[in-house]
Amino acid sequence: MGREATLVLIKPDAIQRKLIGVVLSRLEPLDVKLIGAKAVRVDRALAEAHYQPLRGKPFFDELIRYLCGELHGVDFVLALVFWGEEAIRQIRDVVGATNPEAAAPDTIRGAYGCLAGGGRMENILHASSDESEATREIALWFHPEELLIQPLPLRRG
Repeated sequence: MGREATLVLIKPDAIQRKLIGVVLSRLEPLDVKLIGAKAVRVDRALAEAHYQPLRGKPFFDELIRYLCGELHGVDFVLALVFWGEEAIRQIRDVVGATNPEAAAPDTIRGAYGCLAGGGRMENILHASSDESEATREIALWFHPEELLIQPLPLRRG
């Protein structure tokens, strides 16, 4: 696979529940480097751009409200970029399945995620699923100069 970059978002439910340190303590031992980190206030436009591939799904609007923090009273996420050999696989192995109930109990989502009222998944973080998604997402959340190394082609304009 080689070296690659991946995006991780610690979502508003994790921040509300004071799980930032727990999440970081599970990611830190991996053989990846943290090359970008910032707190980002999430507006509707950014949330919709991030979840653009899910537009049209019946849960799309609630997903946008979730990422914007409307459901937890926290209007920001912690955005992180990791880089290294098979970074996407390494991160996703520790993060676990998207649905917390399907995630192995020793993963972050399996240990701390839950299904909330109405069956809404509160999976506490996002992790890019493949290189194409990671490239698109990192460009949404970070400017090239915000990263300690430049793992992606520079954006134009």
